[in-house]
Amino acid sequence: MHEAFTQPSESLADQAYTIVERMIISLELPPGSVFSEGQLSDEIGIGRTPLREALQKLAHGRLVAALPRRGMMVMEINVVEHLAMLDTRRVLDRLIAERAAKRRSGAHAKRLEECASRMNQTALEGDTRAFMELDQECDKILAEAARNVFAVQSAASMHSHCRRFWSVHKHSGDLQESAALHTALMLVVAEGDAAKAANASDALIDYLERFTKEALELL
Repeated sequence: MHEAFTQPSESLADQAYTIVERMIISLELPPGSVFSEGQLSDEIGIGRTPLREALQKLAHGRLVAALPRRGMMVMEINVVEHLAMLDTRRVLDRLIAERAAKRRSGAHAKRLEECASRMNQTALEGDTRAFMELDQECDKILAEAARNVFAVQSAASMHSHCRRFWSVHKHSGDLQESAALHTALMLVVAEGDAAKAANASDALIDYLERFTKEALELL
């Protein structure tokens, strides 16, 4: 049974979403794999009704798709769609970064500074699993600080797509460059500089676009 790593206030559907999303990002459920609700329900220890709700949310984010009479399939990575997604993520991430810089509290600033320090250390150590966890922590703090639920919810599945792409192609990535770009973003948000935060967000997306094209040998 999978450990949920969830908050006590989360619903079973939220817990199921967190677990299955993590299985997709980590490639435990790889692109193109087919599974049934019943099998997955037994594996993660959560009933079919909340699991079905989680799968519907994942399908809305284009991470899974229903196959008539066969179950569910994890979506393959489509390079054209992935690059289009990054175009959209650029706009939303920039908005989130700007709002987070304007609205962050002292507590948010401290957490961002701590996350930045830890991320740089994990990159130096080459610890990709810890790096991915801190990447999610960075997004969580920025989301809380931005206080724009519509932008955050719209961007969430895009971040999941990017993490999955990294899991597939991490051999082509530069962990320290990625950490430096994330760190730059976190620190200018912590400083409260909205203009620099927007630029740092764009720089990170520039890197993700370049990484995508290099990984797929499109450059």
